[in-house]
Amino acid sequence: MSAVETETRAPARKRETKAQAVPRFGPLWRLLQPIRGRLIIACVIGAVGASASVVPFIAVANLAESLLSPAADSAGAIWTWGLVAVGALLLRFVCVFIAGGITHYSDTGFQLLIRRRMATWLGRVPLGWFTVRTSGSVKKSVSDDVMSMHHLIAHTALEVIDGLIIPLVTMVYLFSIDWRMSMFVTLPLMVGVVLYGAQVAKLRPRIAEYAEAMSDINGSAVEFVQGISVVKTFGQTGKGYRRFLDAAAHFLDLTGPKTRGTMKASALAETVLAPLTSLVIIVAAGAGLAASGALDPVTVIPFVLLGIGVTAPLTTLWLTATATTEAAEAAERVLDILSTPALEVPEAPKTPTDSTVALEQVTFSYDADRTALEDVSLRLEPGTTTALVGRSGSGKTTIAKLIPRFWDPASGRITIGDVDIREIAPTELYRQVSFVFQDVQLLSTTVRDNIRLARPDASAADVENAARAAQIHDRILELPRGFDSVVGDDALFSGGEAQRVSIARAILADTPVLILDEATAFADPESEALIQDALSALTAGRTLLVIAHRLSTVQGADQIVVVDDGQIVERGRHDALLSEEGLYATLWASHERASTWHPTTRQETEVTR
Repeated sequence: MSAVETETRAPARKRETKAQAVPRFGPLWRLLQPIRGRLIIACVIGAVGASASVVPFIAVANLAESLLSPAADSAGAIWTWGLVAVGALLLRFVCVFIAGGITHYSDTGFQLLIRRRMATWLGRVPLGWFTVRTSGSVKKSVSDDVMSMHHLIAHTALEVIDGLIIPLVTMVYLFSIDWRMSMFVTLPLMVGVVLYGAQVAKLRPRIAEYAEAMSDINGSAVEFVQGISVVKTFGQTGKGYRRFLDAAAHFLDLTGPKTRGTMKASALAETVLAPLTSLVIIVAAGAGLAASGALDPVTVIPFVLLGIGVTAPLTTLWLTATATTEAAEAAERVLDILSTPALEVPEAPKTPTDSTVALEQVTFSYDADRTALEDVSLRLEPGTTTALVGRSGSGKTTIAKLIPRFWDPASGRITIGDVDIREIAPTELYRQVSFVFQDVQLLSTTVRDNIRLARPDASAADVENAARAAQIHDRILELPRGFDSVVGDDALFSGGEAQRVSIARAILADTPVLILDEATAFADPESEALIQDALSALTAGRTLLVIAHRLSTVQGADQIVVVDDGQIVERGRHDALLSEEGLYATLWASHERASTWHPTTRQETEVTR
């Protein structure tokens, strides 16, 4: 991991995949709490319908017996059993319709409720939480994991009821006729249970690993697509999607051996549970018992009609077991997000009196292995520019991101206008502080909505004025629908243009404190000049904190702060720091050498000799 990655990563929980290899169903049960009552009602109705589905087969068996053993009242029995069969079919239809409607309605409400809860909670977690999570992994939790519970709620519950009630009612009826034949009916069922049970024991401990591997595939795919233009520009397509290929190969390594290892057992189980297998066993057993005189041949009829359907639900239960396990895993991941510590919101929030920013003996660690900042104290006066300089990984970005509360310090405090930022309401904090970082994020919505993200009520005139100040207005008007063009659809911006859109957003926010990670570090000369003009409009009269990558851009700063290994080692103006001949002077000398270096070809060198 590079120093920059080390500096900007956020605290993250250690993976617990191996420790929690087998999914727990408690979290799933808790997550379903809002709809548990409706699901229970649906299951009761489903149980009635499942029982009713067996009745027509019983009726047909009794009709067959009546036809083969004619009696005086055979006509009446035929009509009676016929009406019973029709009534049971109607009852089954009504129960399936009502129970299915309840579960699907519950699922729709559940998905809406959970996604709203997650969206609300994600709006409250520290911004730094997102720095170690790919958009693919967050998307998987909010979208895919919630969808993984759809089948469980809408279908699985009723399928389980059918899979349990139908064989149970059938076997109770068959045992009431003849226990010997019933034992032959249950033989394939017991063998199938053993075979499927062995497969479940092998697969369940790896479900968590499968889900984690699929999350890696999602994340790497999104990253590759987002960076495809840069990758192709530099001819590194192979390296660019290497992480995606590695993630896919890892998933294959996990699933391949297990899939191959269970193929034989699955094939054998499906063969044992096939209706034809049951039919052969039942007919053979019935013929043997009837031939020996131990059983009336007519008695075999209900076993032939009902016995072949006893094993079919087990295959459905096997599939629902897999779906239920996946849903349990998904529920754990959803609850993991919902249990992420949110930023503490003060009960009695305070409002800063001015835009003075102060860090007082701030210490911060991303994890137990490394202290990112140690005893940092810094004061930023209103209307002044403070520049943070230092080597990569020294702690500059960490300082900058602590001010808008990407994370809270382990010790010390950060104040704005003599008010601890932890005592400021988040909405008020972001009316005081805005930031423009190098890694620009534009939403997949209109350009207008991207600019007025900080002020949703801003008028069209305010948005256009901000765009003009950011030197991006004319470029937006060139788009097919102007400000109504959608980013990523008919609004495709270069890196410098996207940066100017983000600057327009910050101009519209009009906050008294501005944090700026040098926006021109990767811009071309034309874009750099436009961005510098935009920044001039943005920084006027504000408390400005700049992370400087090019020292020449901060020579005129009111205060230059040199950060090294998480500590402030020097501070002062440009000339004074040079005279001290410390770390700043060393960095400046390196900057000067880099700015005067020009590559020459071997031929040009030989000509100048």
